[in-house]
Amino acid sequence: MESMCGITGWIDWQRDLRTEKNQIESMAKTLNRRGPDALETWAVERATFGHARLIVVDPEGGKQPMSREVDHTHYTIVYNGELYNTEDIRKELLSFGHHFIGHSDTEVLLKSFIQWKERCLDKLNGIFAFAIWNHKEQSLFMARDRLGVKPLFYTARNGFLLFGSELKSLLAHRDVEPIIDRSGLADIMGLAPSRTPGHGIFKHINELKPAHFLVFNREGLKLKRYWQLKSDFHYDHEQQTASYIRELLEDIVERQLFADVPVGMFLSGGIDSSALTAIAAKKYKEQGKGPIASYSIDYEENDKYFKASAFQPNADAEWIKKVSAHCSTEHKDCVIQNQRLAELLKESVLVRDTPGMADVDSSLLWFCKKIKQDVTVGLSGECADEIFGGYPWFHKPEVMNIDGFPWMRSINERVNLLTPDWQKRLDLKSYVYDRYKETINETPRFDGDSKEEARRREISYLNMVWFMTNLLDRKDRMSMGASLEVRVPFSDHRLVEYVWNIPWQMKTYGGREKGIMRKALEGLLPNDVLYRKKSPYPKTHHPVYTKAVTDEMLAITKQKDAPLFDFISRDRLKEIVETGGFDTGAPYFGQLMAGPQLLAHFVQMDFWLKHYQIKIEES
Repeated sequence: MESMCGITGWIDWQRDLRTEKNQIESMAKTLNRRGPDALETWAVERATFGHARLIVVDPEGGKQPMSREVDHTHYTIVYNGELYNTEDIRKELLSFGHHFIGHSDTEVLLKSFIQWKERCLDKLNGIFAFAIWNHKEQSLFMARDRLGVKPLFYTARNGFLLFGSELKSLLAHRDVEPIIDRSGLADIMGLAPSRTPGHGIFKHINELKPAHFLVFNREGLKLKRYWQLKSDFHYDHEQQTASYIRELLEDIVERQLFADVPVGMFLSGGIDSSALTAIAAKKYKEQGKGPIASYSIDYEENDKYFKASAFQPNADAEWIKKVSAHCSTEHKDCVIQNQRLAELLKESVLVRDTPGMADVDSSLLWFCKKIKQDVTVGLSGECADEIFGGYPWFHKPEVMNIDGFPWMRSINERVNLLTPDWQKRLDLKSYVYDRYKETINETPRFDGDSKEEARRREISYLNMVWFMTNLLDRKDRMSMGASLEVRVPFSDHRLVEYVWNIPWQMKTYGGREKGIMRKALEGLLPNDVLYRKKSPYPKTHHPVYTKAVTDEMLAITKQKDAPLFDFISRDRLKEIVETGGFDTGAPYFGQLMAGPQLLAHFVQMDFWLKHYQIKIEES
């Protein structure tokens, strides 16, 4: 299994790319955190690829870019990802007469493309972004996993195409300028820290959307969706549904524990990470392996400043202890200092290439670095809330029926942040509403749904396409920023497809959020853990952190030429600094960005504009 890498490439119908070794190397080098162990490039006249690798399995046989010849046709691949059904596919390919030189999943993926072309995507269970050059046809094929766990950006114009795992690899090319046009700025101001699916923020740059593939040849560029959820009647009764979820989760975790390097668990004491930890511990025991490692994060003196709220009813520490003891994990509590949290805000921008989720990002980056000291692979509980409906906007009718993104009810505040001139130019309200409607209109419908069920399906789909992708994005960049490979079992497409059609009455079995998932896990965890109320990713409540970001923001408001004020109102930002954040109660982005987090987001934005030397297109 290859997994953690960075990929980049360049296809050009006008230039001889064999002379472009320096350029492709500089693009690949920007991805060295994703793959610190080896850097390789490959070139033919019209195509060149770069690959930064973290070695997890098969050091020799898994080298990339990898080329193979079948029936007098050469194919070359670069791939970032992890296939969890490599051996099943290998067996099938052997029956077709293929043979293998090594035991990496890269070779299996390449051969499956050679055998089935784009239909190979239906067979893959995993997380992936890859590109394959067909030498004979002079054609590039690129694809991304169904839920967008692994990133892939590209730009295509004037007869050439560039691609890369991260925006920074494209920005390292001499023909790509860091320009933000009107739609990029509208995305940043209206939707950040999430992004419009497919939008690369910078001018002319796109992201290949999850569940899509792309073909680029001399005729041009073709994009196609290869997977979509199907809405249908759910036939299983409660007991069958719970049993099947349990069976699926056990299979998923077992597949994702496979590695030749140490593996650890992210453990917050919440139901999602606790469930994965319990299954992993059980599998380790069955396989006669020692205890599995688990890790949790908290903030210095957080117990002293913790404020219970409807979102965060209790602190995590006691629950983490309980789960770790129950599963006999080798546990480490990682406690971050508030000053360090503020310092890492800038590094987390460099890792994400856009302004992010403030300390929710920087704490995760720090946490991943800590985990990486012991293990190379981690399993994490993202996506359970999105697919099982754990958030408030699934439960509260007044939030669920808002005609817009339920976790971003701050559009007026966002508009008021802009200078009067940009308020006119951007028309943020329409931009954000149009993005919302596009997703709603794309929701897979089911004729049997009541009006309420139909709305809940829309909210579920909206969540998956926007909220979940943003959290997966954050997890990928922050973990890769620490050269740690993170796997997300709840994003397995088999689970996502199955849970999609479970009716809400059953999803909330026993009148509880994620009730059917809790029922599926009975006997695996102590009951009080199993029925603990949802608690989000922890954040700091410490005055030291608030002071650090407030001081930083104040300093920016005093700078004459801070690029932030090319489009943001200096007076409005000063006002926010003085009052300590928006005081309207409308969430800027979910429950995670309020007060100091919001100030930190703008500190990140100012740093981003300066560091990337971004030009804002006026037209």
